[in-house]
Amino acid sequence: MHDPRPAFDDRYATIYDLIYQGRGKDYDAEAADLTQLVTTRRPDARSLVDVACGTGLHLRGFADRFEHVEGVELSEDMLTIAKGRLPFVPLHVGDMRDFDLGRTFDAVTCLFAAVGHMRTVEELRTAADRLVAHLEPGGVLVVEPWWFPDNFLPNYVGGDIVRRDGYTISRVSHTTADGLVTTMTVHYVVATEEDGIRHFTNTVVNTLFTREQYETALRDAGCVTVEYLVDGPSGRGRFVGVRG
Repeated sequence: MHDPRPAFDDRYATIYDLIYQGRGKDYDAEAADLTQLVTTRRPDARSLVDVACGTGLHLRGFADRFEHVEGVELSEDMLTIAKGRLPFVPLHVGDMRDFDLGRTFDAVTCLFAAVGHMRTVEELRTAADRLVAHLEPGGVLVVEPWWFPDNFLPNYVGGDIVRRDGYTISRVSHTTADGLVTTMTVHYVVATEEDGIRHFTNTVVNTLFTREQYETALRDAGCVTVEYLVDGPSGRGRFVGVRG
């Protein structure tokens, strides 16, 4: 299997939260919204695991709303930050294609299009199997996909300048497609009074799976219902499945 981690420079983990918070991302509000998606389908939900939890900001919001939460993350740099932020939460280094926590949860989340890092339909199905396997019967899975082939914008250019906590960060991205494989090249210029100006580049590779491929993978993994909700903060929508 390929390594599904984006080719992030280690320095990216230190500015990750600054970028998204500076762009207006409200992790706690999103955690509240996701909690409502879960509890409207399973009112007694008490436990949750966030797979590809990153630096733990969504997980911090979940920890305020569920009795027990855990996190799984493949990037050790991201997980180090999450552990400092959430010392009371069990956090695990793991790959969504083969992780096994030895228990099940009322809810499983996989956000930020992390599942889009799978390269093939077979890998997507393997990840779906692992996610659903960690659900209690009647448990709820929320998955944020990458773009679909019919709504992806090739050669998209994005740009932001963020000033936060003593950092000035410029982020410029360009995303291309080769068939169903997308490559986003991102340039960062980071400036602080102490360190001056630094520049580094990251590359993120994702796959354009269809809505039907996601739905089929989740159903075959054991979800008796799968809904695609077009809302959500990313614009890519969310899949919500319930395990039979």
